[in-house]
Amino acid sequence: MEFLKKKLAAGAAVIALGGFLAACESDDDAAEDMEIVDEGEETEEAEGEDVVTAASITDNADEVVASLSTEGNWITAITADVAIDEDVTVAGTFHNQDDEDQDEYRKLALYAQDDDRNVTDEYTLSVGTMTVESPNFRIQEGTLDGDVYVDAEGFELYNATVTGNVTFASEDLMDAALMDEGTVEGEVSVDE
Repeated sequence: MEFLKKKLAAGAAVIALGGFLAACESDDDAAEDMEIVDEGEETEEAEGEDVVTAASITDNADEVVASLSTEGNWITAITADVAIDEDVTVAGTFHNQDDEDQDEYRKLALYAQDDDRNVTDEYTLSVGTMTVESPNFRIQEGTLDGDVYVDAEGFELYNATVTGNVTFASEDLMDAALMDEGTVEGEVSVDE
């Protein structure tokens, strides 16, 4: 019975957050056409090719960790404040909308939004240290409570706050980062 309740709750969350995920975007409405189905479920498109969605919408710490791993998803969206009692590694190469024809891109969405893409709520993800090994990883809106170690090109903070330090593995990686639209409350530095 508990399993059934969890499945029903997960299904309701997918439906309720369908507009949220479909509206998740890079700066140019990149995810506008994404079809929402349960994670990993295949669906037929009009042209007859299979599409497997790869998104994680959750408030479960273990699911967040799994979603950010090499076996995870191109986008992870939390639906409430989440505390992870361990360090987290964002690893693997992913593409926008999980389409290899798209640019390499990965996103951590710490917010909810309405159908018009207005942010309606922001969340906090608490970690010890988040190590970023995925290229073009974006943290959007909300707060990452912890430190970030960046060892991949194209790190971005977009309207998001990091309460700890952001440390880059090299000067080149720091130069390639986009953080003007975000806030770092700690120090920004290069690992020595």
